[in-house]
Amino acid sequence: MTLNLPNDWHGGLRLLALDTASDACSVALLVDGVIIARNQLAPREHGNLILVQVAEVLAEAGVALESLNAIAFGRGPGSFTGLRVAAGTAQGLAFGANLPVLPVSNLAILAQAAFLQQGARQVAVAIDARMDEVYWGLYQADDQGIVQLIGEESVCAPQLVSAPNFGAWQGAGSGWQSYAERLEARCSPRVQPPPTGQLPDAADMLPLAVHQYRQYGAISPELAIPVYLRDRVTS
Repeated sequence: MTLNLPNDWHGGLRLLALDTASDACSVALLVDGVIIARNQLAPREHGNLILVQVAEVLAEAGVALESLNAIAFGRGPGSFTGLRVAAGTAQGLAFGANLPVLPVSNLAILAQAAFLQQGARQVAVAIDARMDEVYWGLYQADDQGIVQLIGEESVCAPQLVSAPNFGAWQGAGSGWQSYAERLEARCSPRVQPPPTGQLPDAADMLPLAVHQYRQYGAISPELAIPVYLRDRVTS
């Protein structure tokens, strides 16, 4: 996938984004207003595939890793093993190229995707956390089209999520398929369930990474740690 973007969106930034928090393994490179991306369903193959994808997008863009501004990665919540792959890969690449990193919430990535693809300005995100639980977050898009967290991200049983009590919302994420009956009972009629179980994609991470870089800056690679939201984890 290749996308051309207006200059006021990217501001000349060069960012690499990678995500392995789910069954999908994805990489997206933003260079000179163009996004070059790879996304492949590859359960348990992330460690073998992620560096191949990184090399492919860099080669297609004709740029060196060292010429980028930062490396963004999906920091969770999500698969325990997948999050470690993303964080470890981001760390290794960043240390080698002397670059900072940008940890980005996987719940926010799904909310941003709902805004970009469906125009949803209020998004209720549920990721299947297994153990009969979901990772949950409520997001609203601001005037710049960047989703912002309302309250806190959490992990809980589907019937206990903090359902929105105002307005109309769009659901997003795999949890809406895995626990449809309980989530809909908890959130109806304010939340419209998504048609399919969407997975996080590194390309959808880029608006959040650009915003984070501009507003708060990037951090040192040694701080690139996963966010699990709970002590008990699943692979």
